[in-house]
Amino acid sequence: MEVLDEPRIQRHRLTVEQYHRMGEAGVFAPDARVELIDGEVIDMAPMGSRHYGAVTRLDHLLTAAIGPRAIVNGQMPLCLGSMSEPEPDLCVLRPRDDFYASALPTAADALLVIEVSDSTLAYDVRVKSRLYARHGVPVCWVFDLQAPMLRVFAEPRDGDYARVEEIVSPGLMPIPGLDGVAVDLSGVL
Repeated sequence: MEVLDEPRIQRHRLTVEQYHRMGEAGVFAPDARVELIDGEVIDMAPMGSRHYGAVTRLDHLLTAAIGPRAIVNGQMPLCLGSMSEPEPDLCVLRPRDDFYASALPTAADALLVIEVSDSTLAYDVRVKSRLYARHGVPVCWVFDLQAPMLRVFAEPRDGDYARVEEIVSPGLMPIPGLDGVAVDLSGVL
């Protein structure tokens, strides 16, 4: 039997600018849940009630704990260079007077990104957390609803996070970049 070489597939990667133009041109259905990761348009998994409940609870807890010291942004674009625009479940951003109306937030604006995983854990841990690390997002929390546990990724270095912690029963957690601000996560999982 002949051994075949691995096929060479040439992919056309999109820039964030091309991705936006495609959206403006109506290429994506109005209700499409997609994000741009390393130049590829990725379908986002449908959100079930457990996922929805965890995101909503986190949004409520973070907003109450943080107040006006930062902006809690739910499922909105985070521009990471010219080839990626993920939509984390939640993002804690540095405050800006225009609330990011003049330009989308970038990694430099993010204090914390949060992904909630019901069926996407491998993708959130292996792809998205590394994407955030490569772009210098200081901390990424991944809530694993199946385990259940909170995975904390911190100290971005060389395209990955140098410190990873698994917390089975998260309680009071400090909010990165906001001295003296913490949120009680004991009811989320």
